[in-house]
Amino acid sequence: MNKQTSIQRAFNSTARFAGTLVLATTLVHSALAQEQAGPAPRMADGKPDLSGVWWTGGDLGSPGYASSTGGTPPPAVYTDLYQPWAKEKMATLKDKDDPTLQCQPTAFGTLSVRMFDVGAVGQIVATPDLVVFLQETYHGYQLVPTDGREPRAVPPSFRGDAIGNWEGDTFVVEVTNFTDDSWIFAEGRVSFHSDQMRVVERYQRTDANTLVIDATVYDEGVLTAPWVVPTRKLVLAPYDQLLPLICTGVETQELMDAAAELPK
Repeated sequence: MNKQTSIQRAFNSTARFAGTLVLATTLVHSALAQEQAGPAPRMADGKPDLSGVWWTGGDLGSPGYASSTGGTPPPAVYTDLYQPWAKEKMATLKDKDDPTLQCQPTAFGTLSVRMFDVGAVGQIVATPDLVVFLQETYHGYQLVPTDGREPRAVPPSFRGDAIGNWEGDTFVVEVTNFTDDSWIFAEGRVSFHSDQMRVVERYQRTDANTLVIDATVYDEGVLTAPWVVPTRKLVLAPYDQLLPLICTGVETQELMDAAAELPK
């Protein structure tokens, strides 16, 4: 096994959900849940309730993992849209430059699901005035107010600042005010962005057990055109809350040192 493979596998293991699930039970539960799915629940104001723990159908390494894309993450077509200077910069970056090795969150997500960040599961807690997105990785969360307020005058951040509104039964989230020192993806997929980046997401709970997400990433500082993210279909996970994945940066130092030794 070469060093790069070892690094990627070791890094992927840090994103594993902090609990043991029996894979057979998980798959049976998911199949029964889909078979018995009823209409989407609704909040007191009549809007669909997006609350729940969501994943693609399985934890990292399980048969249901990333099932909505045939078992593998979608291609990183974001990088195909790089401006010429960005392609040149991309060629100079390696695994060792990945900010997530230092427990820094991504600006989007490694499975093209922004809610996941570097993990494979996320939780939504929804109210009529505020929707909360929770990540299992890096103590992450995002508060999305839905009361019609304007974006806040706050410093840029890794995850940006989000505002939400409803278009019928579709929850639309616009995220701006990013820093320029995080990546869109992680785990060896080089995908930097500028502080001009803007993300628009559309969430639809099509039934009690299904959440469909469409997103578009705009970045005039880096891209030649907007990146239309492949549609992601998530299902309810067989548990009702996340467990945090603790990351301090200390445990990744060996990975960073090994990545720095890889040939250019």
